[in-house]
Parts: sequence; C-alpha cells; structure tokens
Amino acid sequence: MIYTVTLNPALDKTVEIPSLTPGSVNRITSMRTDPGGKGINVSKVIARLGGKSIATGILGGAVGRSIESALKDLGIESDFLFAEGETRTNLKIIDPVNHTNTDINEPGFTVSEEILQELLERLIARIVPSDLVVLSGSLPQGAPADTYRSWVKACRLKGAKVFLDVDGALLGAGVQASPYLIKPNEHELRTMLGQRLETVEELAEAAYGLCKQYGISKIVVSLGVEGALYVTEKETIRARGLKVPVGSTVGAGDSVVAAMAVAEERGMSLVDAVRLSMATGAANVMCSGSQAAEYVQIEALMPKVEFYNISRYFC
Repeated sequence: MIYTVTLNPALDKTVEIPSLTPGSVNRITSMRTDPGGKGINVSKVIARLGGKSIATGILGGAVGRSIESALKDLGIESDFLFAEGETRTNLKIIDPVNHTNTDINEPGFTVSEEILQELLERLIARIVPSDLVVLSGSLPQGAPADTYRSWVKACRLKGAKVFLDVDGALLGAGVQASPYLIKPNEHELRTMLGQRLETVEELAEAAYGLCKQYGISKIVVSLGVEGALYVTEKETIRARGLKVPVGSTVGAGDSVVAAMAVAEERGMSLVDAVRLSMATGAANVMCSGSQAAEYVQIEALMPKVEFYNISRYFC
C-alpha cells in the first residue's frame, strides 16, 4: 500500500484572470476548487494511474471536512486526524494572456506536537515492510523543524520505503535519515549543497554523491521545462521535457512523485519509470488547477518521452 502524508493540506482555489494587473480591479473569468496539498495531489494522481493509496494528514474545520468529502468522491481512501483550527485555502491565479501562474498560499493553522505524534503513531501502526510512504509539502505552524527527519526514520524502521519531497532546511534535515527517494529541483539541490552546479553533468554528479553519502536509492532532479535527471548508484538518465500546452503548473512535481511511487510498487525498471513519470507530469501541466490528468492523456504522451543515459560522465 502507498500512504501519502500531508501535514499542511489546503483547499486549492484556482481562478483565471486575463491580464492580471496589480493595484486595480481584476475580474475572474473561471474558477474551480480542488482538495490540495502535495501529498493529497500525489494520491489524486495515483488514482488516475490505476493505483491505490491512503491519504493521511491533519485537517481542521469546515474546509477540512470539505477536503475529506472531496477525496471520498474521488474514490480515495483517507485517514486524517482533525485538530482545532481551519484548514487553509490557497489561491492559484492563472493569467492566460501573460502566461503566468501566481500562487497565494495561506500559512495554515498551528498544530501541537501531541497531534503530530498521534498521527505518526497511527501511521506506524498500519504500515508493513512492503508499504511505501510519501512525505511531502510544508510543515504546519507548530511542527518541529526535524519533523520529517524523525518521520522518515520511524517509517524506515518499520521497513517501508519513504519518498521525501520537501525543500529548504526540511530537505537538508530529511536526507540525514536516508529516505528511499527525494525529488529536489535544481535550485533546491544547489542551495542544499552550497554549490553552483551549472551543468547537467554537475547536477547529476552532485545527486550521485548524495546517493552514496546518505544511502538514498533514487533522486529525481527537476529541471523545469528542460526535463529531469533520474539518479541511482548504478545509472543516471537525463529526460527531456515534453512541450505541451500549459493549463496549470500546480502539482506537476507531485505528479512525478505519484508516478514514481506507482512504478516502484509495480516493480518497473528505471527506464519505464522515467517514461511514466515524465508523461504523467506533462499531462498534469495540461490540466486546470490541481486536478489530475486522465490516464488516456498520460498514455498518449509516453511514446514521446525522450531520454538518454549519462552515467558515463561520472560513474
């Protein structure tokens, strides 16, 4: 089973405003809402890929109930803890004229360490060695800075494979507990290592070094529209980005994580995982808001994924 953990979920409200102009009246031409937060986005995509997951995390108030209900409508099993407070609502503004995407994210309510510990114990009681746990997204206010490091360690002790998709100091702390997979973008990798890493080969070598240093099995380095690097101790694949019409970039990285989780659960090769994840990410970019793309869209893009092996440069 795949478990996704979203400690700071959100209701994503996506609006379209042509020619967005700061300091003036702007009119919305279309709007949609989706249950959001990185882990929840992963669960939505897993469902589209024909997989199953259990979405867990912390919710609060009427917005939290709305998210729980929306997941049920999508056929996604959930096991959230409810705490005092109101789950945040994040605003995503798409300007189709200027081709921009603007995110305005609320901080979310404060949670206690007791709630976090209760949720962790509940998760640990359920997982078994064949399971996969996806930890992703920001921490709620009140959460200790080393939360993800301790959660990675606890899940690994139960034998689960842990995917960690966070940034900044959370990533730097989390890698110390040796997650199975991490997915930094190129900027996050440079920042974490304090290195310039100007070429693809330098990025790949740095990621390979992290695999060796921390015992991380797989690292996916997002290169934005240029594609991604898929790094293991045995091979590194450079995948080129697919050119598709952009609906929304919200959740594109989460789609890649979801596809990698499904590929791992199904025992797919790295090459097949690259095809699936690159196509899944591109298909979701074509969608509005943080909704997940239909599998038929993903399937149509898979033959178009281009990639090559660059391991010879540094292994």
